[in-house]
Amino acid sequence: MRSLIPSLNLSKRQKFVLTVLFMSIGIFISTYLSGINLIITSIFLSFLGIILLYFTLRSDISGTFYYPILILPFFFTISFSLFYPLIPARLLTRIIVVLLYAFGLYSLFLTQNIFAVSAIRTITLLRSARIVSFVLTIVVLFLLTNIIFSLRLSFFITPIVISILTFLLNFQSLWVYSLSREFIRESFISSLLVSLALGQLAFVLNLWPVTAAIYSIFITGIFYAYSGLTHAWIEKRLFKGILWEYVWVGFLAILILVFFSNWGF
Repeated sequence: MRSLIPSLNLSKRQKFVLTVLFMSIGIFISTYLSGINLIITSIFLSFLGIILLYFTLRSDISGTFYYPILILPFFFTISFSLFYPLIPARLLTRIIVVLLYAFGLYSLFLTQNIFAVSAIRTITLLRSARIVSFVLTIVVLFLLTNIIFSLRLSFFITPIVISILTFLLNFQSLWVYSLSREFIRESFISSLLVSLALGQLAFVLNLWPVTAAIYSIFITGIFYAYSGLTHAWIEKRLFKGILWEYVWVGFLAILILVFFSNWGF
């Protein structure tokens, strides 16, 4: 595996394009699978993606704390692969899913490259990369929470899975605002608090008469508010206007949950 991409005399962008093309073919094949075969293939593709990303970026991340860079690409692949069985199985939907995946994965690789380089020198595109990364984090969380709820896991398992998932996604999302080891403790504590809060909400939603889509919208909306406020605090721009922006998003998520719940009357 080590010699697969690094040995090629290609630029980073060319390596990214080849990796995205290869991964997209894998995702397209996975849309024809189901059950345990789909799960195994999804996990394999997810690990393969971060391995290829690591070897492409290894010259930039040598000597830096790079592990959070691999979190979002892993979950991005597994979310698209496992989400497809929840939508109509047609050739057109397969093509659309693969195109969206390819576009998102390439954008994600570019942002992770910016983070890797920014850990050792200043990059002007860092703020834009953070925004793109946060948007993709929200997309991944929406897809994965939809998948988790649709699986109808045990009453106590779902909150635990949601807590672990939100912890990892929030941890990498906060880390990109420091790109250093010094901020690890603060990122860990903040992510832990957010994951515990969302885990408790997920526990309550197990008793709530709600569909998978509304479940995902609510969890994602609350995560957006919590994580967005933390980002604003880190950047020292937690002003009144920004505070109310995230409060309104959280309030809207609650309204959607209440309005679209199936109360049976």
